[in-house]
Amino acid sequence: MQLTVGPTQFFWRGEAWRDFYARLADEAPVDRVVLGELVCSKRLPFYQTEIPQAVERLQAAGKQVVLTSLALITLKRERKLMADLADMGLEVEINDLTALAYLPKGTAFSVGPLINTYNEGTAAWMHKRGAARICLPPELPLASVRAITAASLAPVEVWGWGRLPLAISGRCYHARLHDRTKDNCQFICDADPDGREVETLDGQDFLAVNGVQTLSAACANAAYQVPALRDAGVSSLRLSPQSEGFAELCGDFRALLDGRITAGELSQRALPHAPGGTYCDGFLTGDTGAAWSQAGRESA
Repeated sequence: MQLTVGPTQFFWRGEAWRDFYARLADEAPVDRVVLGELVCSKRLPFYQTEIPQAVERLQAAGKQVVLTSLALITLKRERKLMADLADMGLEVEINDLTALAYLPKGTAFSVGPLINTYNEGTAAWMHKRGAARICLPPELPLASVRAITAASLAPVEVWGWGRLPLAISGRCYHARLHDRTKDNCQFICDADPDGREVETLDGQDFLAVNGVQTLSAACANAAYQVPALRDAGVSSLRLSPQSEGFAELCGDFRALLDGRITAGELSQRALPHAPGGTYCDGFLTGDTGAAWSQAGRESA
């Protein structure tokens, strides 16, 4: 089973972004890395000039590099960005179906987890259109993963780690929280490099916000589900970047897949840096997405 690093969901400015991917290239035993801006096109100028060097360094380290589309393409400049992305000579991961309009027919591409690949028919259509890999939406249960993987002609990837992407909005939650408009947000989302937690009126962890994006409060961790996912034919796990401890996390997942550590050992090691400080894997096996299969069985 391979490891894919998904695009950074959060806003990290140029130096932090550059250092993260330099360390990823040098230290993380992963197979594929998806680069670029997924959430908000206003963030891109802060690190755009760093992308060519990151691509070169990652490729020199033997990693396949893929570029992501935005999750919501609405503005003229965003359409222009997508057209430029298609001309860069690298595989593109689409996270908005409108991105397909910019890819010549016959061009191989990847399907990201924000595309609703909910059934075998959609997976088949994507493959016919040119999809070389499909990352399934993280809200699918294991039974659906198994059915789609069995029918898919393209390799299937499943979310393995990180805050789960739940929704993209036209409004910016971070701007509104600080009494700013979306057009005058002053990039306040950089104050929360792994998202900002949202609680219910009763003080319970509920969600996390990241600019225009809604995420899970807990950190998804599929470590205990690896045997079932492998048996289902899943070819790759996706790890979503976080601001601390990520290179070590990649190494632990590689060790888990190779049988050198247990899911419990990985979970205990990774918990101090897990966004939200708690785990979930309920979409795969539980009654609710926020459920954790090991609740009550271990400290993690």
